[in-house]
Amino acid sequence: MIRPLSRLGQGAILDSWEENIMNDLNDVLILDATLRDGGLVNDHHFEDGFVREIYRANAAAGVDYMEFGYRADKKQFSPEKYGKWKFTSDEDIRATVGDFDVGGKAPKISIMVDVGRCDYLNDIHPKAESPVDLIRVATYIDTMQEAMEMVEYVHRQGYEVTCNLMAVSNYTLPQIKEAVHMMAQSPVIGAYVVDSYGSLYPEQVRELVHLFGEQLISAGKMVGIHAHNNQQCAFANTIEALNAGARMLDGSAYGMGRGAGNCHLEALLGYFNGERYHLEPALDLVENEMIPLKDHGVKWGYNTSYFLTGLTNQHPRTAIAATKDRNIDFREQYDHLPHEKTAVKCL
Repeated sequence: MIRPLSRLGQGAILDSWEENIMNDLNDVLILDATLRDGGLVNDHHFEDGFVREIYRANAAAGVDYMEFGYRADKKQFSPEKYGKWKFTSDEDIRATVGDFDVGGKAPKISIMVDVGRCDYLNDIHPKAESPVDLIRVATYIDTMQEAMEMVEYVHRQGYEVTCNLMAVSNYTLPQIKEAVHMMAQSPVIGAYVVDSYGSLYPEQVRELVHLFGEQLISAGKMVGIHAHNNQQCAFANTIEALNAGARMLDGSAYGMGRGAGNCHLEALLGYFNGERYHLEPALDLVENEMIPLKDHGVKWGYNTSYFLTGLTNQHPRTAIAATKDRNIDFREQYDHLPHEKTAVKCL
């Protein structure tokens, strides 16, 4: 049973709706983005043992994909500054988990490539030579054409591929519809609504998932959701997206991610309550790995500065700086942020 629905009563309408949702569970795909999005907090410096424990927990929990990091261009990003999961080579993946016995079915392996920040023609090799299963192409609307070229290349190399439309709250509905049309015509298996600034509310997420789904689902593709927690809506937005038809759901252990973080993976697993996914391994991971990581000074998670940038639909860079400086003059921070609503905020 999906726990929240079981609390609502036994009415025929609710029972029928719950049955339909349960029948669709086999279509759900959960991706753990802890290393990739969480790596933005610590420049992707993770110990191999930490990576293996996440891999082990994801396998035991039934998580479908684990995203190991970015495949960034070393000509743009210095390996002296960033850890190896900023670049996520096939060799490093194999060396870390290639022979690691998880005691069951391992999650598929994912990486992310940012348009303009990846030398994909030289750094993405044929799937037959790689442990990677899924490559997610992250783009803004103004780089959609290049994103589609990357998608086509990745597909020809034999990988599963998605397109993640970042900062979706920054764009008008006509712009979004045109981008979705391009993705629907491409070989992606799915496309993600990415609430980069944590500015969306559940009703807006529902509208966006419907907008994506109108073109994608009829083309045999899935809708995904990647939520940030600036307004403490990441979990609610992910469940709203699921109920609106999204089937690719992102989470991260203990919500680890840039700034306010992401949808908590353990909350997402708990929502499904044992049908396909299992909560207990994620709880052990939080206790044994994530809380100690925070105790050692790695910072992420909701605070008032992140709330303000989410509320005003702004990139969290000012909130990140305020958090680092321990600036708690929230009235001044708010006064320096633009207060106008965006087109998507008016959904």
